[in-house]
Amino acid sequence: MLWGLMVGNGVLWGVPVLLCGSYRRALDDKLRLAIPSSWREGLGFPDLRLYLAPSTDGSLALYPEPCLQALARRLDQQSPAATVARHFRRLFYSRIEGVEVDRQGRIRIPAELLSLTGAQGEIMLIGVGDHIELWSVDAWQRFIEQQTARFDEFAAEALAVRTGSAGAEPEGD
Repeated sequence: MLWGLMVGNGVLWGVPVLLCGSYRRALDDKLRLAIPSSWREGLGFPDLRLYLAPSTDGSLALYPEPCLQALARRLDQQSPAATVARHFRRLFYSRIEGVEVDRQGRIRIPAELLSLTGAQGEIMLIGVGDHIELWSVDAWQRFIEQQTARFDEFAAEALAVRTGSAGAEPEGD
């Protein structure tokens, strides 16, 4: 989650910024898309720095700078000798691009990064807590269709209380 101080527009980041919901947005001919105003306000528009990065499942991730820094700290805890971590760092960091938010609240998606999603014409923006994911409309629809039935299973695993032993069961029912 984002934690911080005062942002230029007077939004106090003393509480976590929670990015949630989904929005379908059109890309214009310059590959720009509008960030929803409620997200812009919560992120401190116009004084926000965003970074677009490759992500999982054929999506892109749009990180506010503090969240990307937190992720970088987690990655730094991995051994540089670990092959998977080393390859991930190379593929991840080499393709991250800083993106500017214009006065209309739009960002321009670099064509090379957009090609990773397979999206054309429209993008789904998905709030994922501390960052935003960008999906092709078709890929997002397939994901919803394939994974919604497993929501309870995912919830049980994601919300399980960890008490020091891997796979610990949550307390209670």
